[in-house]
Amino acid sequence: MPGIHAARRDRLRAVLAAADADAALITTLVNVRYLTGLASSNAALLVAADGSPVLATDSRYALTAQRECPDLELVTTRTVETELAGLAGRRGLRRLAFEAHEMTVERRDALAADGDLALQPLGRAAEDLRMIKDEGELALLAQACAITGHAFDVVAPQIRTGMTERELAVLIERAMIDLGAEKPAFDTIVASGPNGAIPHHTPTDRGFEPGDMITVDCGARYRGYHADMTRTVVLGAPAAWQRDLYALVFAAQQAGIGAAGPDAAIADVDAAARDLIREAGHEEHFTHGLGHGVGLEIHEAPMVAPARPGRLAYRVPITVEPGVYLPGRGGVRIEDTLVVRSGAPAAAPDMLTTTTSATGRELLVL
Repeated sequence: MPGIHAARRDRLRAVLAAADADAALITTLVNVRYLTGLASSNAALLVAADGSPVLATDSRYALTAQRECPDLELVTTRTVETELAGLAGRRGLRRLAFEAHEMTVERRDALAADGDLALQPLGRAAEDLRMIKDEGELALLAQACAITGHAFDVVAPQIRTGMTERELAVLIERAMIDLGAEKPAFDTIVASGPNGAIPHHTPTDRGFEPGDMITVDCGARYRGYHADMTRTVVLGAPAAWQRDLYALVFAAQQAGIGAAGPDAAIADVDAAARDLIREAGHEEHFTHGLGHGVGLEIHEAPMVAPARPGRLAYRVPITVEPGVYLPGRGGVRIEDTLVVRSGAPAAAPDMLTTTTSATGRELLVL
């Protein structure tokens, strides 16, 4: 899709003009992919404010780059950053903006070895561009989410007493691969019983017991795009406190989703969910932000959390994932990936993560 990537580079050029930079050196690999289409473990991109962009990668990816990026000048080298910095100097591009948040001091010093270059931080310009997705990106993200939900539906009926957290995590990841995922978007979280009080618990060999609440946080990666979904189920008849806790978290999630419209203040979206949990006396048991952006990375801008600046925008995908975690007892988290939309009904988001066996509207009892 050379046209799409060219349009993205044009948007970056507008940032360069505002920053009075001659060129940008893009070294964050996911940003290189976003701006070129090339997925590589060793690549960099030189985007001049006025002139043709140059992609550098090594011989392992040269043929792929020629196929995926036919509109780009290609340099084949192992030392991608210093080669492009030297090329910038030879072409008279003196003011070079670089991704300071990604670069080490040692690498920055190597770029500065060419005394003719004036290096200046680019900021997170590419990440900011990535926040609002085009419809092609949203279609890929929707497919990743569909695979995730389908995998959960396939595996949930197999959950039984004695199965371990690790075994369930492997089953879900295998199902996602079988259904078309490139790989899991992240290491699947399965937290059962008292382990459910740990938001990012690493699955263990603990076997499920009757009465356990089991939290499953999983996602598929499809053509580079990451899904994120969490469901909490109970094995056997739930106790009253489990039903009440689930109902609270679900109500908080619905409040957060309802607040996630175009131009909504990010802090207000978080507060819509967090206030319900606080009023129920569980403020100290909701220990993380309400959600985050998703795309070519599992955690992207915007971060939806208390006191975060900024507003949501049309075509921004985010997660909404409130949780309440009770030490020694367990916890509940419900998470969905959605896309902020506009139109009719006003501000209604597109829900991308759906499951038939656990819609989130009722506690799934296994």
